[in-house]
Amino acid sequence: MGQYSRTERDGHLLVVTINRPEVYNACHPMANEELAAEFDRLAADPDLWVAIITGAGDKAFCTGNDLKYHAEMRARTGERPVHPPKGFGGLTARFDLDKPVIAAVNGVAMGGGFEIALACDLIIASDQALFALPEPRVGLAAGASGLQRLPRTVPLKQAMGMMLTGRRVGAEEGMRLGFVTAVVPHAKLMEEARRWAGMILECSPMSVRATKQAVMRSLDVPDLATAMNNMNYPAYAAMSRSEDTIEGPLAFAQKRKPVWKGR
Repeated sequence: MGQYSRTERDGHLLVVTINRPEVYNACHPMANEELAAEFDRLAADPDLWVAIITGAGDKAFCTGNDLKYHAEMRARTGERPVHPPKGFGGLTARFDLDKPVIAAVNGVAMGGGFEIALACDLIIASDQALFALPEPRVGLAAGASGLQRLPRTVPLKQAMGMMLTGRRVGAEEGMRLGFVTAVVPHAKLMEEARRWAGMILECSPMSVRATKQAVMRSLDVPDLATAMNNMNYPAYAAMSRSEDTIEGPLAFAQKRKPVWKGR
């Protein structure tokens, strides 16, 4: 357990909890560094295939920057706190992670907290969850990828409606807009997040990584033929050479569950 987060390993699943409930899981640079280290371990460990990130307590997933810490530091040193190279929560500027990450949003996800969720591959939301990029209301802007990711996730006019007003969006509306994957009663949140993780774990991790890498690398390629034929997808090549690509069809033919090796 870290000072600002806690982790749990369950087979091939890693569960990361932002553990600052006394400040609604707001993150300062030290918390971001700690979270970045956890996701570095996810990336490096061949036995970890999927991750879930959530917040401690029942009120907040993450309310973004710890503004009190920032204000006190600037008053004391005259300097702005610096976030780690991998971004807010160790995720928002991490573009080389092919393993899927699920955000289990258990309450308020504001500013950087919403940006952490948007950086994940799935958002499973409690029916008590609230999402917003409220930075313009305090003279700031969502600089940890929210301005780029939200318009790539939902229609532009809907994204602008959120970003230019800082308005709060509930879980059900988030699902209608398209940035939430599933909404469940608050008490069922982690059960549902683990269920989605379990469905991913039923698949070959080689195939999952190949899928995520190809999707993410081709999103901004306007020409379909180029995206299909001229892009570099190392995870797809690795999948094609893997033992899993033999095991999958064999298990299907033998009418049994495959035993994935992830190599």
